[in-house]
Amino acid sequence: MRTLEQYYELKDAEDFFEFFGVDYDKHIVEVKRFHIMKEYGTLIKKGFENFNGDEKYLMDFLKFALIRVYMDYKHGHAPSAAEVWGMLEDGKAKGCLACTTATEGGNCAC
Repeated sequence: MRTLEQYYELKDAEDFFEFFGVDYDKHIVEVKRFHIMKEYGTLIKKGFENFNGDEKYLMDFLKFALIRVYMDYKHGHAPSAAEVWGMLEDGKAKGCLACTTATEGGNCAC
């Protein structure tokens, strides 16, 4: 059985897939590495916050979270520029992707 201690030693995205025995497309992971790991980190934070000492349950959750995030990207999820680069400020977009300009109040000038 894999342990939480072993999990903490993982470094690269591929390490996580291999650790859990999850098949993955190397090309997808190479291209979307940052996005996959960022979203995975956000998702597993909940699991660690609710960790009640049942390591097997936590490990199952960590594996499921990895599969879920990977499948999102495998099936075409592409984060917007706002998601990736933090272009949202106080819930209002600084501009739009079509014109990349903004007017006062954060609305697009288009």
